Amino acid sequence: MYAYIHGKLVHKEQALVVLEAGNIAYEIRVSLPTSAALALEQTCRLYTYLLVKEDGHTLYGFLEYDHKKLFLQLLSVSGVGANTAMLILSSLSVAEIKDAIAKENVRVLQSVKGIGTKTAQQIILDLKDKIRKEDLSEIATNPTKSAGFYQNSSAKVEALTALITLGIAKASAEKSIESILKKYGEDLKVEEIIRHALRNN
Repeated sequence: MYAYIHGKLVHKEQALVVLEAGNIAYEIRVSLPTSAALALEQTCRLYTYLLVKEDGHTLYGFLEYDHKKLFLQLLSVSGVGANTAMLILSSLSVAEIKDAIAKENVRVLQSVKGIGTKTAQQIILDLKDKIRKEDLSEIATNPTKSAGFYQNSSAKVEALTALITLGIAKASAEKSIESILKKYGEDLKVEEIIRHALRNN
């Protein structure tokens, strides 16, 4: 219903803020990092999601659209509600969550209070393919932004894309490629980069 709300922050707590826009004050649930990043009286934009339940309507807000998108993905997982999703986003960064899902690292997700083995496994099962596809799409549409230090080398981008396709997490693949090029030189071909990376993983 609300894509985002742009207004002045008039109140904040650790997990809740009040944003005033158009003479209406919106009470919005936020993650701890979002709350910490906001200051009273500042003008800001929060990407919002309205959760409608029998016992009431609750607005959730996010500084970045990627945070909102990941929140909605977590909500789609069986057994994960809004409070659990916000707890995960409060405990881990978006990059850490995506990396844990892509790597199928149950332990990282279990480090969040209240997340047991079964829930962590279900999150990975339901979201790993979506997260990996997003990484591939991001590289394809914006290789400079997605690949960081790969921006001037198509071989690096192609190798990164191939490794992600093979199921290797983006962060791990980037680290591996960087290490390989430092060891063997910047002129390696795509096939050589991939071969060395697969030996290292």
